[in-house]
Amino acid sequence: MALFDRAKKILLQPKQEWEVISGESTSMADLYTGYAMPLAAIGPVCSVIGLSVVGISLPIVGTYRVPIMSSILSAIVQYALALAAVYILAIVIDNITPKFEGLRDMGQALKLATYSSTASWVAGIFILVPVLAILGLVGLYSIYLLYAGTPILMKVPREKAAIFTAVVIVAAIVIFTVMNMITRAFIPYPTPV
Repeated sequence: MALFDRAKKILLQPKQEWEVISGESTSMADLYTGYAMPLAAIGPVCSVIGLSVVGISLPIVGTYRVPIMSSILSAIVQYALALAAVYILAIVIDNITPKFEGLRDMGQALKLATYSSTASWVAGIFILVPVLAILGLVGLYSIYLLYAGTPILMKVPREKAAIFTAVVIVAAIVIFTVMNMITRAFIPYPTPV
């Protein structure tokens, strides 16, 4: 299925699309090259443009633009870590599934981690205009996508899907906090003078 069609369907018709995804046999290479890599690039590319070209407006100081090389280096690190984070999250999903009476399947776990990240990756577009970055909160829709896909892909009983999702979200917060700390080490953000 084409990237745009899959992203649109997972965002607009998640329950139906999870059923389709569940029956597909997709290799890790295909999942990464055909879906994760292009979508995970949205945020890093937009951050380079937003932070280095558009800039951040600061009171008194004016507009601050991150040096382009710092921004590009940060984007590369952010991109690589985002792709690694999806795989790490899939490992977590695969390992905790039996504790919630689901079926362990690394392929399904990777699909769940990848496709449920769609909303957060697409929300990276808002970084183009740093003042609109707060709108990136729409990426939290990924939590619902994870919840909706859990019973279908991992066969976790529906009554346990919410708790399963909460545990995965806690793991994701830890993973992305570490990722964010590493990324921020590569880019100087403006601080009040």
